[in-house]
Amino acid sequence: MAAQSEKKLLHIELMRQMITLATSGFGLVAALAWNNVIQEFVKSYVTKWLPQGGSLISLFLYAVVVTGLAVIITYQLTRILDRLEHR
Repeated sequence: MAAQSEKKLLHIELMRQMITLATSGFGLVAALAWNNVIQEFVKSYVTKWLPQGGSLISLFLYAVVVTGLAVIITYQLTRILDRLEHR
């Protein structure tokens, strides 16, 4: 009986890890897609307003945008988790 219970717990933990890995993988793909969108936006709309050779400035703006998005999204997800935990 204990062996069957341990086997069930192992199966549940295995599924939990597979879901975590799959979610992380899809998250990475989504992040790479947004990375391309932001880079193209900076290249198409921001760079034309910069002086010639403004690639360093455009890279800096890109880094600021990505960092800002990461902070905002992380903060919002943390708030959602906090609300769910305190229900």
